Amino acid sequence: MPSFTEENYLKAIYKLSEATPGTDVSTNGIAEVLQTRPASVTDMLRRLGEKGLLHYQRYRGVSLTQEGRQLALLTIRKHRLWEVFLVQKLGFNWDEVHDVAEQMEHIDSLLLVRRLDEFLGFPRLDPHGDPIPTEDGAMPRPKSRLVSDLVPGEQGRLMAVKNTSPSFLQYLDKVGLKLGSAIEVLDKITFDNSLEVRVNTDKIIMLSPEVGRNLFVAD
Repeated sequence: MPSFTEENYLKAIYKLSEATPGTDVSTNGIAEVLQTRPASVTDMLRRLGEKGLLHYQRYRGVSLTQEGRQLALLTIRKHRLWEVFLVQKLGFNWDEVHDVAEQMEHIDSLLLVRRLDEFLGFPRLDPHGDPIPTEDGAMPRPKSRLVSDLVPGEQGRLMAVKNTSPSFLQYLDKVGLKLGSAIEVLDKITFDNSLEVRVNTDKIIMLSPEVGRNLFVAD
């Protein structure tokens, strides 16, 4: 099994590759996400390449092998299952779970992961609305749209958040936006594309363009 650091690299590369499909991931992009030096990234990529977990050519970017992709998805699966456990069973708020799950995702026991999934009732989504990879490495892709792409008169139900930082989640709690909330766009302000929205038919709030770009809704 890969080390904690190697798992973090594989997870970061997977997420970056999903954000820009069809293109290799850059060394600088990995360094930015992991907050480390590009030289350190280069050393780790060389090591992971020697283990057959990624394809790496200097100056050309990185892509995961099938084995590397499966290990990345397993780490993501563990992370998101632990987030569900922390919220549903231990009473954590959704803005408190990420750092704890970052530690727990490295526990090396497939049996534990399988039992945890069963104990939680085989959840499909984590507390932030992100899909949980299946045991065989499949990643479901629920259809969704960004709130920022909606026009006045359109509506949807909040299903996921793109930004999972504690400050953003605390903001959503403050304005009363939770997963499952019904959102209807009443107006889009020409000046800055901020949105006037109705939440659950009884509350009207303003959302900045940045907030709208971090909320996903489904019909």
